[in-house]
Amino acid sequence: MSARAGVAVTGLGLIAPHGDDPQAVFDALLRGESAIRPVFPELPRPAAAATVAFDESRWFTKLQLSGVDRVSQLAVAAADLAVKDAGGLEGVEPERLGVFGGCGMGGANAIDNGYRNGMQGRMPPLTIPAFMPNAPAAHVAMRQQAKGPVFTYAVACSSSAVAIAEAAKAVQCGEVDVAIAGGSEALIVPGVVMAWQAMQTLAAFPAGDAQAAATAVRPFAPERSGFALGEGAAFVVLESEARARARGARRYATLAGWGHSCDATHLTKPDAAGQARAVRAALRMAGLQPQDIGYCNAHGTATKIGDPIEREALAQVWGAHLDALPVSSTKALHGHLLGAAGALEAVITILALHRRALPPQAHVAQPDPACALNLVRADATEAPALEAALSSSFAFGGSNATLLFRRA
Repeated sequence: MSARAGVAVTGLGLIAPHGDDPQAVFDALLRGESAIRPVFPELPRPAAAATVAFDESRWFTKLQLSGVDRVSQLAVAAADLAVKDAGGLEGVEPERLGVFGGCGMGGANAIDNGYRNGMQGRMPPLTIPAFMPNAPAAHVAMRQQAKGPVFTYAVACSSSAVAIAEAAKAVQCGEVDVAIAGGSEALIVPGVVMAWQAMQTLAAFPAGDAQAAATAVRPFAPERSGFALGEGAAFVVLESEARARARGARRYATLAGWGHSCDATHLTKPDAAGQARAVRAALRMAGLQPQDIGYCNAHGTATKIGDPIEREALAQVWGAHLDALPVSSTKALHGHLLGAAGALEAVITILALHRRALPPQAHVAQPDPACALNLVRADATEAPALEAALSSSFAFGGSNATLLFRRA
C-alpha cells in the first residue's frame, strides 16, 4: 500500500504543567524535570498531580469567565497560542476552518462546585454548559470564529490523539483547509483524585514527601505503582503540505500516518494485539517499516498491568528489531493528562523530530524484565538521524490510537 499525502503541522500551543512555551517545555523534559507535586493533603491517602500555573486574565475578562470551566479556559489559551505560532488565520474562510477537540471527562471543576453548592440550594445556573465535554471545542470555535466542523471526541485517554487524526483526515480529504486540533483536561479536584485512587492506578509515595512525589511515576520500572494525574491543554494547527508551502509556513513535522483499533476484550484491561493493530495501521498508512521509526513516545502509564502489555504490543510489531527502538514515557514528568494526553505527547513527539532530540525516560534505573525496552537514557538524548517517530495512546474502553510523524 502506497503512503498517502501527509498533513503539515504548522503551529503548536501548550498550556502544560511545565509551562506554555513548547520549546521550554521540551527543554524541561530533556533535563528530566518533574512537574508532579503533592496535592490535597486533607485526603485520607497521599495524592500527587501535575497542575498548571494559569493566568486566565490573559485570555478572558471577568465577565467572559462566567460559566467557563477551567477545562475550556485551558483549551482556548492553548488553541490561541497554536494559531499565533502558525502565523494566524489570515486568508482562511471561516467555513473552511475546523476545530477537533479531545476531552475525556469534561468540566470537573464545574460539576464539583455544582454538587457542593447545590446541596446548599445554590446551584450555579451555568453548570450544565460549563461541564459538558464539548464546551472546550465550542469555546475554541467561538474564539477563532471557526464555522466549519467543530467536533469533540471523548475516548478516554485516546481522546485528543483521535481528534488530531480525525482533523488530519478532514484536511487530507479537503473537508477543511485548516484544522485546530488537540485536547484539554482539568480534573484535579478531590473527588476525581479519590476515584482514581479507588481504582488503585495512582502512584504511591509517603505522605508529606515532595521529592518522593516528584519521582513516584516510574514507567516500566520494577517498582512502578501507577501514574499521577495531570492537567492542561495542547493544540496543533494542521494544513495540507501544499498550502503550508504556498504561504511559506514553518513546518514542524508531517503527520504521515495514524491508526485506530479496539481491543473489544475488556473495559479497563488492555490487550497487546489490539494495540499492535493500531501501530501497524499507522505504519501502513505512512508507508514505513518498523525499522524506520527512530523514537516511540509510549503510553507508559506505570501501572503493573499496562506497561508489560504495551511492551508486548511493540514486540509484536518490531520483533527482533525491538531493541533498536528508543522508547520513553514522558508521563513520568508531566503526569497523565487523560483526554489531553495524546495531544501533549504528540507535541512532544513533534518537537523530538524537529529538534532531533529524545526525551529521556525519567526515574527508571533498569526496566522490569517484563518491560524490557530500549529506554532513552539521560546521556543519550541526541538523535541526529531521527526521521520518523510515533506516539501512542491506549484508552479505557479498549480504544487505541497511534500517530506517526515524519520530519518536515
